[in-house]
Amino acid sequence: MSSPRSSWPLYEVFVRGKRGLNHVHVGSLHAPDAEMALRNARDLYTRRNEGVSIWVVPAAEITASSPDEKDPFFEPAGDKVYRHPTFYEIPEDVPHL
Repeated sequence: MSSPRSSWPLYEVFVRGKRGLNHVHVGSLHAPDAEMALRNARDLYTRRNEGVSIWVVPAAEITASSPDEKDPFFEPAGDKVYRHPTFYEIPEDVPHL
């Protein structure tokens, strides 16, 4: 007998659209393993053939910063002004910048 769905791990689903450059988070689902999560994500989130690539990531494996800690977490980048695009000339023929 298989385990109940409530005990299956949670997966976060990211889909790259036909015209998109990046994978975008589209939702979550529970599945017994990564292969089944990928198949279920395909059926659930790309029903109208809108995706070209799907990523499924175990939610337990994601480490994220907290929005409440935004200022202290990102503060070290604030003094690196050379990283801002205002210091670079971008040619007009360079796409996607």
